Amino acid sequence: MRVRPFSSKSRALGLISLAVLCAGSFAGAGSATAAAPVAAHHGAKPIDRQAGPAARAQVTSGQAVSNTLSVGSAGTQGVVAPKPKVYLVFWGSQWSKDPAGVAPDLQNMFKGLYGSKDTWGTILDQYCEGVAKGTSNCGSSGTHVTHPSSTPLAGAWFDNAAAAPASATAAQIAAEATKAAAHFGNTTQAPNLNAQYVVVSATGTHPDGFPSSGFCAWHDFTTSSYGKLAYTNLPYVPDTGAGGCTTFTDGRLLSGLESTETHEYAETVTDFWPSIGWNGSNGEIGDECENLDAYVTLSTGTFDLQGLWSNSANKCVTKG
Repeated sequence: MRVRPFSSKSRALGLISLAVLCAGSFAGAGSATAAAPVAAHHGAKPIDRQAGPAARAQVTSGQAVSNTLSVGSAGTQGVVAPKPKVYLVFWGSQWSKDPAGVAPDLQNMFKGLYGSKDTWGTILDQYCEGVAKGTSNCGSSGTHVTHPSSTPLAGAWFDNAAAAPASATAAQIAAEATKAAAHFGNTTQAPNLNAQYVVVSATGTHPDGFPSSGFCAWHDFTTSSYGKLAYTNLPYVPDTGAGGCTTFTDGRLLSGLESTETHEYAETVTDFWPSIGWNGSNGEIGDECENLDAYVTLSTGTFDLQGLWSNSANKCVTKG
C-alpha cells in the first residue's frame, strides 16, 4: 500500500496479523452472479495504504536497507501473480472531466511495461510462490513472476453510466472491482489469479477519505462469487498538486500518479492477497523504497516509476 506524503513520499504502515488474514479458506465459484463483496476482510482498513503527506528525504538507488522480504505462505495461490494482468476501471460519470490527463497516461504507462525496454519490471522476476513459508530466495524453485512479453494491460473500462460515490467506502470500491470482473468476463477464480483491478476515481472525489486519510493509494483483495479479487483504490492523485505522492519537485503533475500506481502494481504482483505474499520488516516491496523515484523511458513514453526492494541486490533499485 502507499501511505505517502503528498508533498513527497512517506508511509504509515498498518500491518494486520497473518493469523487473521489467513483464517479460513475459499473455494472460488463459477457463478456469473456476484455475491456481495467482502472488502474489510481484515476487520479494519486494507493493509496496503501508501503514505500520505509528510516530508521525506530521497534515497539514492542502491542505498542498502535491512529489509529482506520473505514469503508469508507456502500456498500456490494468492502469494504472487505469476502472469500479471491489469484492468483499469475509470469509475463514474465524473470522468467526463480529466484535467490532468490521468486516463491516457495510465494506459500508456501500462502499455509500455513489458519487454526489453522495461528493465524496472524485471525486478519482480525473483519473487515466486509455491515455496516454503519464510523463503527469501526462490532460486529456481517455485512458480516465479514472469516478466511480460506483451503489455500487461488487459483492459480499460469507463464505467460512466452513473456517478461514482463522492466519498466511496472501501466496500463500495471492492464492489466496483467485482463489477469490473464481470464486465471483463473474469467470472471464475482461474483468471483472477493474475488479474488486478485498478479502480481509478475521478477528479474531485474522495475514495476512502482521500486526501485526508493519510494515503495516496492502497491495494487489497475482496471475496466474491468470482473468487478472490485483487484490487487497488487509486484516487485522482493530481488533485494533491504537483509534487504530491512523489519525491520529484519538477512540477510535473502526473509524476505522483505514476509513482503511486507502480508502487501498488508491484505490491499486488508480489503480495497478491495481502498479506500472505512477500513482506519484510518494513512492509511490502514498495514500502521500503518510497523515497526512491526514477524517470524511466518505455516504448510509450517516460514515466515516474517508484523504486522497489530487491532481495537479490539487498537494496532499493529501479531496474532488475
